[in-house]
Amino acid sequence: MSERLAVGIDVGGTKIAGGVVDEDGRVVARARRATPTTDPTAVLDAITEIVAEFRAQYVVRAVGVGAAGYVDVTGSTVVFSPHLAWRNEPLRDALVRRTALPVLVDNDANAAGWAEWRFGAAQNHPDVVMVNLGTGIGGAMVLDGRLYRGHSGMAGEFGHQRVVEDGRPCPCGNRGCWEQYASGRVLQRRASAAVAEGSDIGRALVDLAGTPEQVDGTTVGRLAMAGDEEAIAWVGDVGRWLGIGLANLAAALDPGIFVIGGGVSENGEALLRPARHAFADHLTGRGYRSEARIVAAHLGNDAGLVGAADLARLRARRRRLASPGYSVRGPAVARSDRRRRRRSR
Repeated sequence: MSERLAVGIDVGGTKIAGGVVDEDGRVVARARRATPTTDPTAVLDAITEIVAEFRAQYVVRAVGVGAAGYVDVTGSTVVFSPHLAWRNEPLRDALVRRTALPVLVDNDANAAGWAEWRFGAAQNHPDVVMVNLGTGIGGAMVLDGRLYRGHSGMAGEFGHQRVVEDGRPCPCGNRGCWEQYASGRVLQRRASAAVAEGSDIGRALVDLAGTPEQVDGTTVGRLAMAGDEEAIAWVGDVGRWLGIGLANLAAALDPGIFVIGGGVSENGEALLRPARHAFADHLTGRGYRSEARIVAAHLGNDAGLVGAADLARLRARRRRLASPGYSVRGPAVARSDRRRRRRSR
């Protein structure tokens, strides 16, 4: 059993989700903490606590962390996070010291994309682009069956492509980024303004959430699912911008399938239908090329931690196979071989 288990940690802007994951992508145990967004050491403490909690009950081989930020190509340092206080944070080495386990750190969207390719909506598709719609937009590419990280390890930050000249300011420092028009932040912003104005939809949102403070982007989605026409239009507008951005990505990457994940994807066809229409309207070479499928992710909120655990387990296994004295016949046989060689000297 110990060969099969790894810990996956998904660090987002609001929560840290952890799980013990087996080699088939099943989550056998879970834990959760709020994300201390302004204190990198507190984030490290929370991850360490989750790993210790799991190790009290399970034997695990490795720890994988999906981090909401730019991770360098070595998988050791979170160079920058627009939504957290990480700046050149040596996360992998710090966790290795604390846990004494092999640790892999990758971008959270990379982890989610890998999970959907291995276990979810994109199985058996060689060229996949994952787009995660949450507080911002993250992305991942599995090309020819390999996770593509780019020259510096920072590929897939689709949310920070600029789609509107001198548009809305973004936490990354630029203006007009895609995630300012096609993410959960958009629904949150519109909901907050409606509540402050006391409009009909603002009052409906408060009634649904309970209090004004509890109204967020997910409340808009719930209202849309209940049939409110204005909420449906808001979700559809996010979907339209999503489709425009996907058409840009298709022009560069030409994948066979786009997988849409993250919390906003829970709006289902209210989001994806207008995205598909906008994609078809803006696709370069439309009418003379095949169109990529646009589908919802299958693994939901588990994708990041499942992918991080699987990547960590696979890397740890490769390193064990490459270590001196390791035999493909198994560690026990390899130890026996070494004892025989010593006796023959």
